[in-house]
Amino acid sequence: MINPARAIIFGEALFDTFPDGTAVLGGAPFNVAWHLQGFGLTPLFISRVGSDARAEQVLDAMTGWGMDLAGVQRDSTRPTGVVQIQLQGKGHSFDIVPDQAYDHIDADAALGHIGDDSALLYHGSLIARAPGSRQALERLRAAGLPTFVDINLRAPWWDEQSVKVILQGARWVKLNDEELVVLSGGTRTDQIGVAQSMRAHYGLAMLVVTRGAGGAFITTADDLMQGSPVTVDVLVDTVGAGDAFSSVVILGLIHDWPLGQTLQRALEFAAAICRIRGATTTDRNLYSSHLQRWQHE
Repeated sequence: MINPARAIIFGEALFDTFPDGTAVLGGAPFNVAWHLQGFGLTPLFISRVGSDARAEQVLDAMTGWGMDLAGVQRDSTRPTGVVQIQLQGKGHSFDIVPDQAYDHIDADAALGHIGDDSALLYHGSLIARAPGSRQALERLRAAGLPTFVDINLRAPWWDEQSVKVILQGARWVKLNDEELVVLSGGTRTDQIGVAQSMRAHYGLAMLVVTRGAGGAFITTADDLMQGSPVTVDVLVDTVGAGDAFSSVVILGLIHDWPLGQTLQRALEFAAAICRIRGATTTDRNLYSSHLQRWQHE
């Protein structure tokens, strides 16, 4: 049976590695695909991993979660993606290691997965850092799918011009308030006005701005919706909260939810992820409980 609402999720799968040897599987596109699968969709995750033990961990995790492996390419010479985390007092720094397998996604193989069942294309900005995957992304976007761009500015792997190229031709864009200021040259005091100008400049159908503990807002050509933050009674960590938020926005687009409803549901799920350790979970009840509540709203 063809699913007419299949999201194509393009980008990195990687491991955050810590000084104590701990390695946690993630990457924003991987996290988004994982959540969409948890919510009952059948996303196609297009990425590239190595031929190493970490690649097997990626594939085993996806298989256990019921995800389609068809879009995951293997690389015989480059390693599965790694980010090296360094702890510094109460904070941390990270080094996104260059020349990883996900930097070399093959365009022809990726294009072979675009079909009549493809609803939209999601990607972030990190995946465009290297020529190989950037070319694959350009060709995927040229196929004409409506595109959801999730901006994540990760130094030193971005520059203003390349991000502006990514924004051109997108239909929906999500970024946080700090990124909005950086990319627009605006101020923190008029975020809504800056966002509305940015949306108009790029001809976006929708610009979503997350504000951490300040909630989020959505601006379109005709409307502005502001969402209040959802209380997190026990904060474990905020890792992956933005990816959780994005996944529900995509869910809302596919199911054609009213934007105000989508915004509040995205904030709810992001808050739920803040109550657990890490960016993803294998607890299916977390997804089913949200779906059941939303069905009765």
